[in-house]
Amino acid sequence: MKKRKLGRSGIAVSAVGLGCNNFGVLDIAQSRRVVDRALEQGIDFLDTADIYGGRGGSESQLGEILKGRRKQVVLATKFGMAMDDDAHKRRAARGYVMAAAEASLTRLKTDWIDLYQLHTPDPGTPMEETLRALDELVKSGKVRAAGCSNLPAQGIRDAAGIARDKGLGAFVTAQDEYSLLVRGAERELIGAVAAEAMSLLPYFPLASGLLTGKYARGAQPPQDTRFGRMQRFSDRYMNDGNWTIVEELTAFAQARDKSLLDLAFAWLLSKPVLASVIAGATRPEQIDANVAAAAWELTPDEVAEVDRISAKS
Repeated sequence: MKKRKLGRSGIAVSAVGLGCNNFGVLDIAQSRRVVDRALEQGIDFLDTADIYGGRGGSESQLGEILKGRRKQVVLATKFGMAMDDDAHKRRAARGYVMAAAEASLTRLKTDWIDLYQLHTPDPGTPMEETLRALDELVKSGKVRAAGCSNLPAQGIRDAAGIARDKGLGAFVTAQDEYSLLVRGAERELIGAVAAEAMSLLPYFPLASGLLTGKYARGAQPPQDTRFGRMQRFSDRYMNDGNWTIVEELTAFAQARDKSLLDLAFAWLLSKPVLASVIAGATRPEQIDANVAAAAWELTPDEVAEVDRISAKS
């Protein structure tokens, strides 16, 4: 498994990561099988959030699963989404950040978090206050590096400027949606991330499953799939424009004896700004498929052709 750096942090992670949003929904035995296979296959980057698994379930399961092997992984988690029903809480304020970090450390049964990420912007809290809190956590040894998620390009630039001006630790990563079917990050965000020597961590790299090849145009999604369970995802991704792109991409991959999933990973990993493709898994076999997909290195001409196929007017 190849490794890439998380921005300027010096932290190296596997090019394929494991998204742990399903943990806490899966029973712990299932989650353990997925983590075990990931480690066997050379995946060492595990990404979760305090809210995953029903407000704490994912972190709690990981804390149990990683007993005795915490040093084998680079562990990322997030704060800032609602862990209670208080709609007015400032979840990037210093006091909240400190308390959230301690709660995550307790659930994860660890003394440190490798990458601690602001999950979503908090318009009620000045960015300087958030950065100061994260800087304090880094200096205390409880966090190794800080990242953000869902910040717009201008927010990335503003945060970097504040960090420089105030002598604070800067965000080293940005986690945002990016895939062959959702390329909006290319308009401005990726440029901002690259200009600040940060790394992009794409979420929904498989467009919530549409790029796995398990769905067909006009067919009802199986009930045991994300599209079958959650109509908001099927409504968002399953449209005629996306189906046309998916069918062309599938033909491109098959002409090279590859799958659509292989192409989804290989195309993302052709982008130098990416540190790791974080994909969720509910079964060990999905880990195997993700790792195999990452081995395909597209040529520059192939990247250009895939860019053309997946471009939207």
